[in-house]
Amino acid sequence: MSDKATLADLKIDRSDDGGASRAWLWFFGLAVLVGLGVAAYFFAGPRARAVVVGVARISDTGGSATVLNASGYVTARRRATVSSKVTAKVLDVLIEEGMAVKEGQVLARLDDSNVGASFRLAEAELRTARTSLEETRVQLAESKLRLRRTRALLVEGVVSQAELDRVQAATDSMEARLERQRQEEAVADRRVGVWKQQLEDTMIRAPFDGIVTTKDAQPGEMISPVSAGGGFTRTGIGTVVDMSSLEVEVDVNESYINRVRSDQEVEAVLDAYPEWKIPCHVIAIVPTADRDRATVRVRIGFEALDSRILPDMGVKVAFRDDRQEKEARRLVAISRKAIREDSGRDIVFVVTGESVERRTVNVVSVEGDEALIVAGLDDGERVVVDGPEDLTDGDRVEVTSR
Repeated sequence: MSDKATLADLKIDRSDDGGASRAWLWFFGLAVLVGLGVAAYFFAGPRARAVVVGVARISDTGGSATVLNASGYVTARRRATVSSKVTAKVLDVLIEEGMAVKEGQVLARLDDSNVGASFRLAEAELRTARTSLEETRVQLAESKLRLRRTRALLVEGVVSQAELDRVQAATDSMEARLERQRQEEAVADRRVGVWKQQLEDTMIRAPFDGIVTTKDAQPGEMISPVSAGGGFTRTGIGTVVDMSSLEVEVDVNESYINRVRSDQEVEAVLDAYPEWKIPCHVIAIVPTADRDRATVRVRIGFEALDSRILPDMGVKVAFRDDRQEKEARRLVAISRKAIREDSGRDIVFVVTGESVERRTVNVVSVEGDEALIVAGLDDGERVVVDGPEDLTDGDRVEVTSR
């Protein structure tokens, strides 16, 4: 009996093994669940969205921003279609398109045969009047001598009073004739001046320094200051333009004329040279409106003229806001592709870390591919310029190249 008890005492008691096994099983199951959760987060959660970004930078426009755009044409303040004062036949045309002319230079000559003959006749009449005047002076001098002798003879009793009265009357008549002939000489001299001016009018001269832009008449044609002859008579020899008087004229809608002021900075771009930005300024706002088109004309002057600027060229202008309070503000330039619209507001998505932040911005102008922002962005921030249309605030993104 004692031996059996002793052997029973030597057996291992495994009554607690079941509890330890179950604890290890619970720990293993929990680890599996955590791993599955992490895997589900990475594989079933939101993935990063590919975007292309651009960097915001401080604009180099000096704080000046476009407040109004308009289009117009280059015009010349001094342009003249040169014509004649009289109707006559053209003898010679001395100009060609593109020729530079000086004020007073002869541009054309007209037929002066009739006017020349009248001028020469007037000169002959003037010479005759002067000869007659000289003859009368001599006769008057003789008459005065006779008058003195007659008076002396009257004192001596040689002649009668009647003879003295006759000689006195003759002398007075001679003086009256001399005065009339002086006036006739003056009239003849003025007549010569009239015909000389008419002869000068057959020489058509340049009214000012400029460039000939059109040649409108040829030798043998009739020219007149007014249209006559059923359209067969020219009204001008050619057109002369003062290239130093070139400026831009634009029509601004009267609803936006409050954005324009005298001496305002303007940037002009000719249609012929779209990459050339020409500095200009407002000369004047014409103080009247076109009631049919509801526009107001604005004159714009070039800061410096250039040979590439020609009359009647098409031009687009941008009125700049260059006042001191505008210069003080800092503008940030970004790609216009980064601007999105949401509920009537301009927004951008700014990349911060691995996500994006939706931000409202204030766009003051868009020029070409660039937009200028006055508020909402800082220099150096990265903005999404190409990405999903349904991008929202807080989305995870991955920056890629184009």
